[in-house]
Order: sequence, then C-alpha cells, then structure tokens
Amino acid sequence: MKKIQIIYIAILSLVIVSCKENAASKIKETNLETAKERDAIINLGAPIIEFDKTEYNFGDIKEGDVIEGIFNISNTGKVDLIITNAKASCGCTVPEWPKEAIKPGESAELKFSFNSRGRTGKQSKSITLKTNTEKGTEMLRISGIVIGKDGSTKKPSFKK
Repeated sequence: MKKIQIIYIAILSLVIVSCKENAASKIKETNLETAKERDAIINLGAPIIEFDKTEYNFGDIKEGDVIEGIFNISNTGKVDLIITNAKASCGCTVPEWPKEAIKPGESAELKFSFNSRGRTGKQSKSITLKTNTEKGTEMLRISGIVIGKDGSTKKPSFKK
C-alpha cells in the first residue's frame, strides 16, 4: 500500500512540476488582434439586402423578343454585402450581378435578359441569389405573357 502511495505522490509531483509554463504566454498578439477584429464585425450583424422590387412583370410581348431589365439592390446593413452567385430557373433568363462587395449604404444593379424565343403563354421565371445575408438566399421573379406568332398565348401542341 505504501508503494502505491509513493508512486501516486511521485506522479502528482511530476504533473505539478511539468506545468510551470504559463498557457497565456503561448498566445500570439497578432491572433488576439485578428480575433478582436473578427468579433467586432460579427457583432455588427449580417448585411441586409433590399430590392426596389422583387418581381419584374414585362407585360405582353411577342415571341422572339428579348426583354432586358434591372433590379436595384441596396445594402442597409452595417457590413459588406456579397453576392456569390445568381442562378436563373432556366436558360432563357441570364442574370448579370455585381461581383464586388456592396458597401453599407450603397446600391448596385442586377441586370437580366429574358429570351422569349420558342416560349408562348404565361411565363414565370426566377433568379436565386446566393448571398452572405442572414437568410443566405434571396429570390427575384420575372413574369409576363408571350404572344405567339399566330397571336396565341397557348403553348404549342406537339400532337399529330
């Protein structure tokens, strides 16, 4: 029993003696400064995106017309707004979004074009934005009616 106590005391002594180095001395000042800056930005919150409109209705157009439009984007938050991607629901709609950060209080334009060739009837397309906002994704819609070359607003039938 005495041997176990002696071994236990020896191990405990080694642990106490080996922990002389202060853990705080291992922290780099540059890491502390970087963490403080990061925390200050996080405390400001996520950017807030606002649009002049979330739906663009192009009305009635003729089949084959190409419609171009603009959505105005504003950053009403306190940190930079970044749009990493803009994807349309189909290949007939092509978005062009700002690649640089939108600073707090500033605005930018998201331009798009819609090609109505081969499309008739009611059209409803969407553009999904990937952003650094709290939601992470934002949705914009484009709609209208495409009138066929024969004056019809119905989709062509492929029946024989």
